[in-house]
Amino acid sequence: MDRLATHVNVGKGMRLADQWLTPALEIPGLRWVILAIGAVTGLVVMTTPFNWFGQLLFMLLCWGLSLVLRRLPGRYPSLALAAISLLAMGRYAWWRLTSSIEFDSVIESFLGYGLLAAEAYTWLVVILGFIQTAWPLHRRPAELQGTPASWPTVDVYIPTYNEPLSVVRTTVLASMALDWPKDKVKVFILDDGRREEFRAFAESMGVGYIVRPDNNHAKAGNLNHALKKTDGELVAIFDCDHIPTRSFLTTAVGWFQRDPKCAMLQTPHHFFSPDPFERNLGTFRRVPNEGALFYGLIQDGNDFWNATFFCGSCAVIRRGPLLEVGGIAVETVTEDAHTALKLHRRGYTTAYINETQAAGLATESLSAHVGQRIRWARGMAQIFRVDNPFLGKGLTLWQRICYANAMVHFFFGLPRLVFLTAPMAFLFFEWHIINAGAIMIALYVLPYILQSNIANAHVQGEHRHTFWAEVYETVLAWYVALPTTVALINPRLGKFNVTAKGGLVDEPYFDWVISRPYTILVLLNFAAFGMGLLRLFFWNTEETATVLLNLLWTVYSILMLGAALGVASEARQVRRMHRVATQLPATLYLDDGTVLRAVCIDFSMTGVGLQLPEGIPLAVGDKVQVGLWRNDSECVFPATVMLHRGQSATGFQFDPMTREQQIDLVQCTFARPDTWTQWNDSHDTDRPLHGLQEIAQLGVLGYRKFWASLVESARSRWPLRKQRGQERLSA
Repeated sequence: MDRLATHVNVGKGMRLADQWLTPALEIPGLRWVILAIGAVTGLVVMTTPFNWFGQLLFMLLCWGLSLVLRRLPGRYPSLALAAISLLAMGRYAWWRLTSSIEFDSVIESFLGYGLLAAEAYTWLVVILGFIQTAWPLHRRPAELQGTPASWPTVDVYIPTYNEPLSVVRTTVLASMALDWPKDKVKVFILDDGRREEFRAFAESMGVGYIVRPDNNHAKAGNLNHALKKTDGELVAIFDCDHIPTRSFLTTAVGWFQRDPKCAMLQTPHHFFSPDPFERNLGTFRRVPNEGALFYGLIQDGNDFWNATFFCGSCAVIRRGPLLEVGGIAVETVTEDAHTALKLHRRGYTTAYINETQAAGLATESLSAHVGQRIRWARGMAQIFRVDNPFLGKGLTLWQRICYANAMVHFFFGLPRLVFLTAPMAFLFFEWHIINAGAIMIALYVLPYILQSNIANAHVQGEHRHTFWAEVYETVLAWYVALPTTVALINPRLGKFNVTAKGGLVDEPYFDWVISRPYTILVLLNFAAFGMGLLRLFFWNTEETATVLLNLLWTVYSILMLGAALGVASEARQVRRMHRVATQLPATLYLDDGTVLRAVCIDFSMTGVGLQLPEGIPLAVGDKVQVGLWRNDSECVFPATVMLHRGQSATGFQFDPMTREQQIDLVQCTFARPDTWTQWNDSHDTDRPLHGLQEIAQLGVLGYRKFWASLVESARSRWPLRKQRGQERLSA
């Protein structure tokens, strides 16, 4: 099949398709006719009954066709794979609804319909997701119009609450260095912490400093208060740890000139430090992180349907439309997405440019990461409850689908917990919650799983590797299940929590508190596996296939839970200012007048690593000058030799610098327009079976870490218990 794919002329086929389809689809009503014909045809394929051989043949034919299509680039093969996946899912869903829900007891009915509801949720998410990402727009920056004197004025907002100045400083310096006429851009620190240190820093840098008498509505209230104090035509918003490149405004503003209805333009959130998954599992820059799918594919898909979401940072908003909808939304804790929804209801357009124009810090600990996701989940559930996209005026059908999928996604908590526990019904109690033979279950569920993974690997593989979504959801399921449910019942409950950034992990440790829910799930699954072995060899020998199917399901859950335990084992993080790996030209100036060519291999605001020629006589503590380049100009910074790393790599710490030198340093490093363009080139290729193997290995490693931490905890507590016992005897 791979060899066959090499003989398919994809380019010619796509050109012919565009040549004939594009004019035809412009005929009024024809798109809906084609959609209706496709839907009817799909329903026939999904509902035609097959015996076991017919279903096996259907699976093999779909698989063979997919093996060819997955090797073909372009949008049409992606759409074809999505269609095949939907057909396989539809056949499974029809079979489940018509052939597997006859139960023998009330408890089996309750659990069986609960499992069916969890599966129906996944079917809905798959359908909405394929629609949302059917045709990513891949918008390019629009060229700026007119002379710089005619460009719009911009206010840059940097909201902060409890973050250290070391985190905020770099963002402020980068914002001061934006490529925009200096008389048309103003930078403001919005300090809800009301700290004298920040006021003094703002004054020394010559930027605005805005505080308010209260902290009502958290970040949204902070931004809305600043809107009353400033008057720029456009507002650029950066979280205080998101450092913009100097090309941010020249990349983003052109679309506001080209489209007078454009109210908001979003760019990706990029993180140059590892999140807890990447750090604790050792996948940083090898496996796309949790947010890569949203910013790499989903937002491009939203853009096609004019449904780009505002994400709270790295965005530009037109002041007029923002004031028209009452400012940043305050009714929910995800004020950003809700604000975009309000703008879309008023008929405004939005845009997304998938070029990294700012970079920030990821959450340092799993507990902070979970807290952030809880807020997102609660907020999206609140919007679903108080401003449901399927209700009200102003949205197109496709916008409603995009918003609904974003909100429904965060209800994965309960379904994921159901999938992690469903086999236990049979293994513990011999309850049949899917009333069908194991062979037929396998023949219907395997095409669904297989085709979904093939389609997702083709469409999403660059942005999310196969099976990794289940690792993320396993870690978060317990924590988002309750907040989303409560928000549906009473959307006013809950409060905004600030995501901590710039923290340290001095020593590695196992987070026993955050891992407690899936520690319990691990114990239950291992117990169920043991019961399954007993049933396989002693109790249910006449249902071997059913026992084996449930055992395989349990093993899969055990491996996912093992990876979750691995994430809870916090690795050491001792750098407050993270070093960014790079390859930049540099110059080293020694005190004796020697000038050396070097390569900058990493940088931060406090230091730099250089690759030097062999045999350079440098000692720790030597004073030097480091030259870095901004376009064709060299900027020189005072530094001190701190350590030799081996292989001619040397670490330098910057000495105190002037205001101008600090701005120059940001422009030579973080604010370079090309700093993040090659960041994802180090990602491994998505190979589903290899990915499953890696997750299995990480699961095993997670159990090793868990056991080692358990033993260490027991050893540390034993002397304390012994001492307390002796004290009681003495008393």
